[in-house]
Amino acid sequence: MPWGRAVSGVPAAPAATGVPGGPAVRFRRLPGVRDLNEDPRPVHGGVRQVYHVARAATIEYSPDLDGMADPGEIVWAWVPYEEDPDRGKDRPMLVVGRHGRRLLGMMLSSRGGDARDPEDWLELGTGPWDRQGRVSYLRLDRIYELDEDDIRREGAVLDRARFARVAAVLRRRHGWAADG
Repeated sequence: MPWGRAVSGVPAAPAATGVPGGPAVRFRRLPGVRDLNEDPRPVHGGVRQVYHVARAATIEYSPDLDGMADPGEIVWAWVPYEEDPDRGKDRPMLVVGRHGRRLLGMMLSSRGGDARDPEDWLELGTGPWDRQGRVSYLRLDRIYELDEDDIRREGAVLDRARFARVAAVLRRRHGWAADG
């Protein structure tokens, strides 16, 4: 059984603090509470790669910082690693589609320019989603579906010109139509 935060009135498993001469403090993890070092995996539907993206037949730029993620906004969410989908990390994602509370997003990375397949990355430049001011690249060969509740926070709004470049790639690669 994993152990973490203290729960008052709940019997704890045998454990010691490891401090010589110190008291044996016992901890038990509360349901739904994560350790700081634990992967922040989504608590709802999970983030998953979408292989057939016909659902988003139309792409439109419609950011609105109202607490709900919209196309054109960059949000943070837990994204699984390609080599081990049971593990992952929080990453910025550009929202490119919405169906109710389900979102379509594309992963940003500061390391995309070093990729072996440059046609799978689009340089977006810098933005407030990266506190270190690094150039960001959009991963073009993967689109993820996630639940609105699995977003950690809103990061920024991508400007209309850069979103138009992304939309052009999605129209070319996946046959999506422009709105209007």
